Amino acid sequence: MKRALITGITGQDGSYLAEFLLAQGYEVHGIKRRASQFNTQRIDHLYEDPHDHDPRFHLHYGDLSDSSNLTRILSEVRPDEVYNLAAQSHVGVSFESPEYTADIDALGTLRLLEAIRFLGLQETTRFYQASTSELYGLVQEIPQRETTPFHPRSPYAVAKLYAYWITVNYREAYGMFACNGILFNHESPRRGETFVTRKITRGLANIAMGLEDCLYMGNLDARRDWGHARDYVRMQWLMLQQDAPEDYVIATGQQHSVRDFVQWSAAALGLTLAFEGSGVDEVARVERVAGPVGPGGQAGRRDPADRSGLFPAGRGRDAAGRRHAGTRAAWLDARDRRTPDVRRDGRRRPRHRAPVRDAARQRPRDPRGLRTIARMRQTGGMPA
Repeated sequence: MKRALITGITGQDGSYLAEFLLAQGYEVHGIKRRASQFNTQRIDHLYEDPHDHDPRFHLHYGDLSDSSNLTRILSEVRPDEVYNLAAQSHVGVSFESPEYTADIDALGTLRLLEAIRFLGLQETTRFYQASTSELYGLVQEIPQRETTPFHPRSPYAVAKLYAYWITVNYREAYGMFACNGILFNHESPRRGETFVTRKITRGLANIAMGLEDCLYMGNLDARRDWGHARDYVRMQWLMLQQDAPEDYVIATGQQHSVRDFVQWSAAALGLTLAFEGSGVDEVARVERVAGPVGPGGQAGRRDPADRSGLFPAGRGRDAAGRRHAGTRAAWLDARDRRTPDVRRDGRRRPRHRAPVRDAARQRPRDPRGLRTIARMRQTGGMPA
């Protein structure tokens, strides 16, 4: 049985990758940070009691800032594959916390690679580094490919550039099977709510439910290549199944604007929007909808540093047999992306209700589900 170690397992990509690898028959180990609040919502459905016979899903406390901790975990697990997905991944936050971003995103990758080398695992362990299309920044050519020069424009992108080149360095200097995956934007219902796609879907859903009356946006005409995270983690795995290590650009090959995403999300909720004005004065008003709603979303300032011309043409087709991963229907239709109701042992798992927002107090009410999860954690039923 193959064994994989995933950093960032509690995130969007980490949770989908864990699901995929378990389905492939892997034993999966994940590293999670200690937090004062529960941070395992995306992987709670994968949890296995460590006292059960032969569990295949394991969690370890750790942090990319702690080299001794990483070395100990790698020594205990001795994985066949390491997927480094952990990062401070928000571009805007990287301007507020540049040193922390560099410590985790840049030096954290170095700590992992050096631990693999120090333990003598470079001949047996394959390494995947989650890189980003933010490396291209001020684009030098359209479309982008693996040979396109980088021009990062944020502390996050600069830190990821170091991680990219240190991965290449360890591949060339020590013969490690180490790959960079330059992934363009990929979304899902598990995407963090500070990212634009979830900001849009959550904001419009609140408007449709009468909980908010306005959604403020930045540049509606910014264009992005969006795919689905479930498809992209499969590409990550495929990179480590190749005969030789290479770096790959992964994307759908299709661009859409933020305005398009707003309109698709509104349509999925039954909202009809009418745009009026231009620039920072542009407003989209809700014209028709069933149920109580307020006015539509208002366009905010345009971001002068916003990327333009990002359009990929990578060799991902060679690695996976296809490049076009995901469609807009796949990102927006959460009905096909729900948490499984049945566990791998065939038993039906209890279904937990999501917290309901109290419009008057704006606090989550929990009639049943989350308290059950909290009690299970407190009694040792699942990891905190």
